[in-house]
Amino acid sequence: MSTLFSHFFQKINQISPLEADYTEVLGSIAVMPKTLYFYGKMPQNVVKMQKSSTTLSTQSGDLSTTKDRSLASSDKSRPKTVAIVGSRRNTHYGEEVAYKLAYELGRHNVVVVSGLAYGIDSIGHQGCLDAGGVTVAVLGTPIDKIYPAGHLKLAAEIIEKGGAIISEYPPRAAAYESAPLAPGEYISDSGRREYDPRYSFLHRNRIISGLADIVVVVEAAEKSGSLNTAAHALDQGKTVFAVPGNITSPYSQGCNKLIAAGAIPYTCPDDVLRELFPDDYAQKIKRHQQLNLFGDNDVESKILQALAAGARSSEQIMELTHLPPEVFNEAITLLEIKSRIRALGMGNWGLIR
Repeated sequence: MSTLFSHFFQKINQISPLEADYTEVLGSIAVMPKTLYFYGKMPQNVVKMQKSSTTLSTQSGDLSTTKDRSLASSDKSRPKTVAIVGSRRNTHYGEEVAYKLAYELGRHNVVVVSGLAYGIDSIGHQGCLDAGGVTVAVLGTPIDKIYPAGHLKLAAEIIEKGGAIISEYPPRAAAYESAPLAPGEYISDSGRREYDPRYSFLHRNRIISGLADIVVVVEAAEKSGSLNTAAHALDQGKTVFAVPGNITSPYSQGCNKLIAAGAIPYTCPDDVLRELFPDDYAQKIKRHQQLNLFGDNDVESKILQALAAGARSSEQIMELTHLPPEVFNEAITLLEIKSRIRALGMGNWGLIR
């Protein structure tokens, strides 16, 4: 291991998945890891502040005054987590999509989990880090064998910025020879612990999907480890998004087949954020709709609000707004030009949201 980053990898932590709030979700997956070894620290639970109101009444003679006091109470919940996986030989398209998604997730305090591999995995980690977020890498190798070695610097940055490097495979030191064998591990003829990368990397994918609330497959060939992660996610009842791609591109064949099989097409970060934070997005839509009910003047606002109230025909709108025909006709034409409303035919109108 390079001495330049060795101080980041001096302390190996060891826990059962059920001992940490962040990893206890792995207790419900098939073949739960018996032990997790990790550098850094596990993501911490998010503290949500909730307001409650109490009423204080003071009386002075017949005069009563009431004041509201907001009391803050806290509620902790596991941080939202999204797995970003994909091809090691990504295209520029895949890089752009993965980085933008990871960056936006990092901005919204969503943990990004992936496998530290070349290509989409590392792009996902880096995008989250660049946004100031926390990311977790799950290895398919012993914890003291950072793989690929070319990502030693990235692994150090993940730890330095509050994330973790995780493996179910113990260090190669003799002191751990008695630890239970992990999937893909075996005892060689010489009596040493060995692991078969053909199996260990596939087995670690169940941990990546197990930690995630949502799995996003950015690019994947028809036969890809990323599809293995998606399969684990579906078995675990997780939501799977796939990025649509050019049907002639070999790196999009896997994603396009996932979509054909029922995965949700990914088009922008809001697709995932809306799934993670439905209440926040409902409020956002409500605010947007409220803003959409105001025009550039009072007449336009009256027409927009009449449409929101259920009016459709010109006659109904004029009846609700009490606008004279000449004022109404001028305003409705300008609103259509401004793309605030659309003609539905037969003198009917509809809002453009």
